[in-house]
Amino acid sequence: MSALMAPPRIRPSAVIPGPDAGIPARAPEMAGPGPAMTVAPGPVPALRGRVQAGAKLAPFTWFRVGGPAEWLVRPADAEDLVALLAGLPAATPLTVLGAASNLIIRDGGLPGVVLRLGGAFGAVEVESDGVIAGAAALDAVVAQHAAQAGLAGLEFLSGVPGSIGGAVAMNAGAYGTEVKDVLDWAEVTTAAGLQRLPAADFAFAYRHAALPPRGVVVRARFRAAPGEPAAIAARMADIRASREAAQPVRARTGGSTFKNPPGAKAWELIDAAGCRGLVLGGAQVSEKHCNFLLNTGTATAAELEALGEEVRARVLARSGIALEWEIRRIGLPHNSPAPVAGGWTHCVQRMGVEQPAAGTTIPTPALPRTAGEGEVA
Repeated sequence: MSALMAPPRIRPSAVIPGPDAGIPARAPEMAGPGPAMTVAPGPVPALRGRVQAGAKLAPFTWFRVGGPAEWLVRPADAEDLVALLAGLPAATPLTVLGAASNLIIRDGGLPGVVLRLGGAFGAVEVESDGVIAGAAALDAVVAQHAAQAGLAGLEFLSGVPGSIGGAVAMNAGAYGTEVKDVLDWAEVTTAAGLQRLPAADFAFAYRHAALPPRGVVVRARFRAAPGEPAAIAARMADIRASREAAQPVRARTGGSTFKNPPGAKAWELIDAAGCRGLVLGGAQVSEKHCNFLLNTGTATAAELEALGEEVRARVLARSGIALEWEIRRIGLPHNSPAPVAGGWTHCVQRMGVEQPAAGTTIPTPALPRTAGEGEVA
């Protein structure tokens, strides 16, 4: 297994201008995660919701990896969220954490404020021709509400891991339908307040939506039409069965790792490059669906990201196609995995591609030192 040092623990600190454009200064150690606060700590304005310093984020992510948040903030409601955005210094990094299903948080953690929307943002309201859902509502739950009301057109959401806020922010889709196909409007909070934007304002593209600067999706309305309940239920059952058969849905994974290039399928390119079953430390390319990365139990974020970069390099070398990440990688890395003898291994031999022999050292790609900002799935 790759040898990695433990990630540093972040101490909340004032933002110091410098070459890292708003990355807070940090000390090497801090006490454990503090209690919830209702006063203004550091760069966070006074709120009615919960504010926690040094909060662990790995338990929130589907991969179960990643370092802590400098500040984890859970607003009480939309008004509280507007107060946060209005009072947050412009130089303080802001990351919105949804269901964290399509996300790698790097081992060094996230500087600044990490925003997580709770139960106050999870309501689901069914109308005669659509569904209004809060950003924290799970996609599958929204699909279930629509099905129970006999509304068709939202079945695809049962196959999309994540929450509604992230689904809007990345134009999530599956089984032939994307959010852009069914969205009427979404409400977005900014420092200026709450605004309702029509779907056209998001300039949707493949796995992308244009949000206002520091905008946070809090609610959305999806179109649906009356349908036959039995047919709706059958469609959702087919989607569940298809996912179970083709994807490692019960593993620690982050969903589709790479976007499908125009005219091609990412998994086919990965398979053709001999990457099915490729392993680095506790990270593995799924044998069941090779566009999925897995945490087999001991992986670090650095190992997962480095494995993904190795897959990209091998696909590029074989096909000339540069795969684009679909999983978002955010935060500060600690150290890249050290190349070790036998560090890269292979569970299976595929496509006649020559694999490295035991004892071969393969350099690990360097990871960028950037912090993400904005809505994530």
